[in-house]
Amino acid sequence: MDQLLDKNGWIDAFRQINSQEQQYTWWSNRGQAWAKNVGWRIDYQIFSPNFPYSVISEEIVKQQRFSDHAPLVMEYRLK
Repeated sequence: MDQLLDKNGWIDAFRQINSQEQQYTWWSNRGQAWAKNVGWRIDYQIFSPNFPYSVISEEIVKQQRFSDHAPLVMEYRLK
């Protein structure tokens, strides 16, 4: 995904402030993926370099399990 975004000049808002590994928003219902934290980050917020906001915070909401997805919540500040 990084190559696709970089090639086209898009910015991954989440990665602007979180570079930690194993940050997932989806887990398979097989093989105890949730318990083992083996998943994919399939929910993205992307923007162009001209986007008039800066990223303030991010959160993958995992305190309560709603489904095989976890909500990705982003907060932005107008520049």
